[in-house]
Amino acid sequence: MNDIDRSQMSENVIIFLGNARDFHAIDWYRMIKKICLNRQVLFATDLIESEGHTKLVNDEDHILRLVNIDKLLLNSQTSFGNIWRNVIKLLFFPLQVLKLKRLAKQYPNAVFHAHTMYYLFISWLANIKYIGSPQGDEILIRPFQSKLYHFFSIKALLAAEHIIVDSMNLKNGIKKLCGKEADVIQYGIDVASIQQIVSNKFDRELIVSIRALYPLYRIEEILDGRDTSKSKSPIVMFYPFWEQHYKDIILAKLKPTDTHLGRLPSKNDIYQVLSKSKMAISIPMSDSSPRSVYESIFCGCCVVVTYNPWIESVAACMRERIFVVDLKDQDWFDKALDYSNEIVKKPYVPSKEALELFDQECSMRLVAKKYYNFQE
Repeated sequence: MNDIDRSQMSENVIIFLGNARDFHAIDWYRMIKKICLNRQVLFATDLIESEGHTKLVNDEDHILRLVNIDKLLLNSQTSFGNIWRNVIKLLFFPLQVLKLKRLAKQYPNAVFHAHTMYYLFISWLANIKYIGSPQGDEILIRPFQSKLYHFFSIKALLAAEHIIVDSMNLKNGIKKLCGKEADVIQYGIDVASIQQIVSNKFDRELIVSIRALYPLYRIEEILDGRDTSKSKSPIVMFYPFWEQHYKDIILAKLKPTDTHLGRLPSKNDIYQVLSKSKMAISIPMSDSSPRSVYESIFCGCCVVVTYNPWIESVAACMRERIFVVDLKDQDWFDKALDYSNEIVKKPYVPSKEALELFDQECSMRLVAKKYYNFQE
């Protein structure tokens, strides 16, 4: 096959660069593959299954391998494991850049979309054209903890053709960091799957903690708030990821009446639990655009949060199911529970505005048309 034939074949190819253990990136990839039926949609990665993460990819996913580092990582998620992973990624960084350069030659006209800053770094040094989608802490926290990370971040953001983020908080952070304008598009949630599972026939009795077991998400404060409350209500605990030392602390604080579900195997299992829940708690120290909160609302829960700017960007019908607490108020848990008991008596019916903002398929169609040259 000559260079002209190869170039023409790659014109319609969309290649995602990301961590295949990241369910957000895999969700995005699969939704675009569903929408762009006449396009070849691929996922290039160096991580598929390691450190105790559930394997997300299946035989229907078209995976392109960079230099895979799974076998070099530890078997569980620990603080030392996080440091070790970063060391391995740094050592293999030059090889990943070379691998991506070769991939870009193989698909010379493909659209590359890098998810998370690490893959923006690789794309920048590989000197390819790419779209970038960094995560919250990669813009709001890490650049101010390391001069090297700060330098690389600015270079990688400025080199991107487009930057797509899911909150004004991130847009403003990127503008402040490097002066570049980013586009805000809600990544959305799987509304169709939620609506198939959620039923108003379920009694809503559960109180759930929905965030990862990391200090950032203040899971200890959730349990302390419950313990000082009048209700002393049981809590159901599930989470996507954890840091082992913090997880041990949390499990030691659980009461015999609490339920520990750990990591649930699929989104549908999460929606099943949320459809029986009246109160979902998410009180991180900072947040840009919490997908798990939006899923909880669409599943009919009342969501208990501390104030974050994303609250101002949701539809009115969603805002009604958000209860903002002050953790300095010793009665915050009981007040939130009282509000939850009342609001869940009314089934949640998303407005047109809510669907347009947060239905994943609507959001991804906008992305496909604007950034991937998709035509229906």
